[in-house]
Amino acid sequence: MTFSATTVLVLALIAAVIVAIGMWAYSTANRLDRLHVRSDQSWHALEAALARRAVVARAVAMAIAGPVSDAQVAEQAKRLTTLADRAERAERAERETTENQLSVALSAVDIAQLRPQLVAELADAEARVLIARRFHNDAVRDTLALRTRRPVRVLHLGGTAPLPTYFEITERVTPAASTGLAVDTTRTSARVVLLDERDRVLLMRGHDPRNPDLSFWFTIGGGVEPGESLRGAAVRELWEETGHTADPETLRGPVWRRVAVFPFDGELIRSEELFFVLRVPAFEPRAGNRTAVERRSITGHRWCESADIRELDASGETVYPYHLDELLAEAVAVASGGAEPEVRSIR
Repeated sequence: MTFSATTVLVLALIAAVIVAIGMWAYSTANRLDRLHVRSDQSWHALEAALARRAVVARAVAMAIAGPVSDAQVAEQAKRLTTLADRAERAERAERETTENQLSVALSAVDIAQLRPQLVAELADAEARVLIARRFHNDAVRDTLALRTRRPVRVLHLGGTAPLPTYFEITERVTPAASTGLAVDTTRTSARVVLLDERDRVLLMRGHDPRNPDLSFWFTIGGGVEPGESLRGAAVRELWEETGHTADPETLRGPVWRRVAVFPFDGELIRSEELFFVLRVPAFEPRAGNRTAVERRSITGHRWCESADIRELDASGETVYPYHLDELLAEAVAVASGGAEPEVRSIR
């Protein structure tokens, strides 16, 4: 049996079309799988942010209840606690309603009654919920955009995975990036995870000039000045705080991004921090040119391993960024070379 040239060409075209459809279906199914994983991960991140806000809400309730005898304030504190507990236990279908009720209750709190540190904790918790919700809804949007296309539905490329759903929660648009609190200063900071040959990180010890009894530990760095690059700010801060001179090109990263809201020297600050990694031989820091505020607030330094960081946290002296003991291995890997790291968000 012989085939004409036309028949062979037609069969070849049909085969090419089938192969093309198969390759498209395979790549689309893989992309859908990645999108579903992304939406699942974003939901878990949102749940974590909501759980942290519930913890802060209970702390706020305890703070406003305090020793006061005002029945209205006592009822407000009780409602906050009840809503925080309910939000943590709510099923997915009821979560939006409960979280919105908690948002309304938090917005009614007079923050003048709260300690500055608790104000910052509340602002930070609210901001993280906002950011996590937006990331989740972006992931849901991208997944639904592909999942609802006719060819995808006809070929059942989404499999049996349930469709992800948006999470809607009230946003309060304010200068504090929807925290409901007024931020005095917004800044971008460049920070350096400075490692020595033993993979220890150099941490500075300090305190708020207006609250000297509460000490904490942090990586080297500070605000980026007008017209200054991130790397330029990082090496400048490194010299000012430790006396060590570095070439901006030797910095690796940025590897991490952190958004924090905190009180300092009488102001509420919202800071976007970008972290670089640099390995150097161990040395004894000698301040190059600290500012007046730094001279009042920085009280010590220490080269730390992961175990040292855990000990500091356990002693009540918080280390920033959070979970630096767990992040340290990642910084060591970045410092050891290889491809340039992709920046990712941390707390």
